[in-house]
Amino acid sequence: MQRRHFVSAGVAGAASLAVPMIRAQNTLPSTPVRIIVGFAPGGGTDILARLIGQKLAPIWGQPVVVENKAGAAGMIAADFVAKQPPDGATLLMAHINSHAIAPAMVPKMTYHAEADFTPLSLVGVTPNLLICNQDQPAKTVKDIVELCRKNPGKISFGSAGTGSAQHLALEMFKLAAKVAAIHIPYRGSGPMLADLIGGQINYSFDTMTAATPHVRGGKAVAIAQTRLKRAGSYPNVPTMAESGFPGFEATTWYGLVGPARLPAAMAQRMNEDINKVLAMPDVIEKLDQNGAEDGGGSMEKFAAFIQSESRKWAKVVKEAGVKGEA
Repeated sequence: MQRRHFVSAGVAGAASLAVPMIRAQNTLPSTPVRIIVGFAPGGGTDILARLIGQKLAPIWGQPVVVENKAGAAGMIAADFVAKQPPDGATLLMAHINSHAIAPAMVPKMTYHAEADFTPLSLVGVTPNLLICNQDQPAKTVKDIVELCRKNPGKISFGSAGTGSAQHLALEMFKLAAKVAAIHIPYRGSGPMLADLIGGQINYSFDTMTAATPHVRGGKAVAIAQTRLKRAGSYPNVPTMAESGFPGFEATTWYGLVGPARLPAAMAQRMNEDINKVLAMPDVIEKLDQNGAEDGGGSMEKFAAFIQSESRKWAKVVKEAGVKGEA
């Protein structure tokens, strides 16, 4: 009887020890993780998703792969992730387009930018860069304004899609400068940059993350940046505010989210791990190179940031009269 009691107690003790271990294990996905990107490979969202995913894989003990679902300025990817099971296996590299601009532009959204997602962490906020290729004659903001005024409706600006951050930056510029220009939407920064470098389009307010490799490589020229302060990685490139447009600020931001109803313990663990990645020296260096700042923090901070951005861009969309697809 005593031995039987000892065995039972031992089993019970082992079970009690196992419960915390099982719970700890359940704070991470049990299968490979996909980070869905709403744009073509080579754009800023794609670059940052691959950077973060590569670092999360060994921490989570699972492969973390990036999957591109380009189209509708990131909304196709967001809609896909919103409909996935809340098991942590599918995350979204959320973007200003999918979570702040689209809700203001699209009358019939197929997802709710706040209710259908679990915010995990802001990854970074970047300026956009007003860029052109080496062959463009106008390479200052002043000269571009003059060029647009002399050729109304003929100077082209590319973007990652209708309703994208690049598109809205262009609309802000057109309003502020009182000029007419052609908007050319693409399915992401990658294909747009290829055409800009090739001379098929004239200019773009592209994300600093996507544009930087081409600027550093000498294929694109950085004319101005769109935060009120200069990015540390571009100390010699003036802001739009410094170029004759006071208060001009049109940023791009990125952050990781999961589907709604992601288990609280899993979401918290993911937030902590993403913050660890963002604090790694080599990651900090790469983020700095691309002008990505102010990332990290709590889930609550990221949720509040999304809400404030939604209000800001709703106001811009209304004032600019920009229309999205029904």
